[in-house]
Amino acid sequence: MWAFIILAVDVIVLYMIVPFALTRILGWGVHSEVGAEKEIAFTFDDGPDPCYTPELLDLLKEHGIKATFFVLGKKAQQYPELIERMHREGHQIGIHNYTHTPNWIQFPWTNRRKQVDRTADIVERITGERPIFYRPPWGLLNLGDFFLLRESYRIVLWSVMVGDWKASLSAEQLKDALIKKIKPGSIIVLHDSGDTPWADEEAPLNMITGLEEVLKEMDKKGLKCLRIDELLNKEVNYSREARSRVKHRGQIDL
Repeated sequence: MWAFIILAVDVIVLYMIVPFALTRILGWGVHSEVGAEKEIAFTFDDGPDPCYTPELLDLLKEHGIKATFFVLGKKAQQYPELIERMHREGHQIGIHNYTHTPNWIQFPWTNRRKQVDRTADIVERITGERPIFYRPPWGLLNLGDFFLLRESYRIVLWSVMVGDWKASLSAEQLKDALIKKIKPGSIIVLHDSGDTPWADEEAPLNMITGLEEVLKEMDKKGLKCLRIDELLNKEVNYSREARSRVKHRGQIDL
């Protein structure tokens, strides 16, 4: 009996806790924050939502901002016109599983086939472009994801989260929290749908209201909002420039 319990604990630690420590604590194998001078990225999970996503897209268009939407495949099937609009207006579309099911309770090969690849197929059929960026629900990966997902997808987490899925967080509180936490290189996660587990259905309304003020503040600070792919490209260029500056300072004029 005790041997079985010890074995079960070992499996849980290996399958769940180890990848959690690697990704969420050490940041290994995922993108959660990048080196950048004046760039940030807003990302939105759990949509598309027929009520809140159009309002959010209107706001982003008004401010000339491109963002990244990590969508659920089931909702993409239900609302293909919203996926088409995201793509048409220059936003990036990433994968957030077919349903909002945590990877911890799924076998990795099942998760890839029925959740990730299935959603990628749906988005590709709608837009003609296959998504390569993936964010697991709740940011939770299992050990198998490192072997099965990282071959074809780039895993993106976040560096700024303020709990906007709860309606108890007012628009003013959300605005203050974001302004305090956002810095160059930040990847911000927000939610344009409130119908996932432990979320409040009306919460996205506060998010959109508060975000409008945040975008104005980001503009004042000279921070530029980019898609995830653009931000990661900036990181590469920023790193090259930094190495070049270090090399230049190390040279001795003779």
